Amino acid sequence: MSFNHRRHLSRLLAGGILCAGLAAGAGQALAQGKGLDEPFRQPYLKALEGKTVAYVPLAMNVDLMQGWYAGLKKELEPLGVKFVLRDANWSTNAGAQAVTTLLSEKPDVIVVQNPDVQTYAKLLQRAEASGIHVVQINMRSSYNSSAYVGADWIEMGEKQAAAVINACKGKSNKIAIMQGQLSAAASAYTLTGVENVLAKHPEIKVVSSQAADWDATKAKGIAQTVLKQHPDLCGIIGFWDGMDVGTAAAIQEAGLTGKVFLATSGGGEQTRSCDLVKSGAFDVDFSYDVPSQAGSMVTMIKWLLQSGVKPGTAKGSIYTTLIPITKENASLPGTCWSLGKS
Repeated sequence: MSFNHRRHLSRLLAGGILCAGLAAGAGQALAQGKGLDEPFRQPYLKALEGKTVAYVPLAMNVDLMQGWYAGLKKELEPLGVKFVLRDANWSTNAGAQAVTTLLSEKPDVIVVQNPDVQTYAKLLQRAEASGIHVVQINMRSSYNSSAYVGADWIEMGEKQAAAVINACKGKSNKIAIMQGQLSAAASAYTLTGVENVLAKHPEIKVVSSQAADWDATKAKGIAQTVLKQHPDLCGIIGFWDGMDVGTAAAIQEAGLTGKVFLATSGGGEQTRSCDLVKSGAFDVDFSYDVPSQAGSMVTMIKWLLQSGVKPGTAKGSIYTTLIPITKENASLPGTCWSLGKS
């Protein structure tokens, strides 16, 4: 046997003896009825206890924002994390002021939903430069912070457009697009996805593409006008189900439910998504599953707080899986969620 072989064998034997010793020690402790201390638990708990997470949604009167809030509180508060809510209440100025105030209060993490791609961008950059982690939810800004958790809006637009085009086969091929707020990520990026698909279907004619600014009343008014001008319309692509309850109402009042295919999107809340699909108000509602998003945000926050990573140096995106809600699955358990059970 060569010297190298003998040295290698000695190392293997030494390693085996060490492992055997550790195993024997653990075995003795267990045999004596003693538990083993988990060495990584206390550092985890210590990294989270006493930390502050601030939440700045667009408004707290919507199922999406309430669902995210409930999910974050449920997971973080039992670990000793202080949770701070700053409701922008649909005011871009109020939201910007809330983020500005938080810069001086210095929470450990800011979870923020952007009204558009520009307004909060520099503020979020300043936050991370000052040592605050920023997690953006569902509507991101032009600044790429520590984490984004939310829908892939381009994919959303592509899926919605494909659904409407498929429903228009053999019909007029006239469709309308009901946008949200033009400068919001959820509207601007979804429109790009829609355009990607329409570019492959020259037979489709877009007779209206207007912004309803996330307002159901405005969406209803726009849809009413379009349906009067184009009673043979075969489909509408709507960018949010909270807004498209107005679109659906206009279709119903025109006696065109089941004839004008309405594709929309939302967070998958029972009364907003599944119930309206079952009633025929929506033909398909692509859900980005709010409870799943809340879970992903919690995971990111826990990791950021214990990782030791300097705010702004780690960048990551978690695009949530889209769930098409149709009459085939709207009645199945687990397809949608309820605020009271979140």
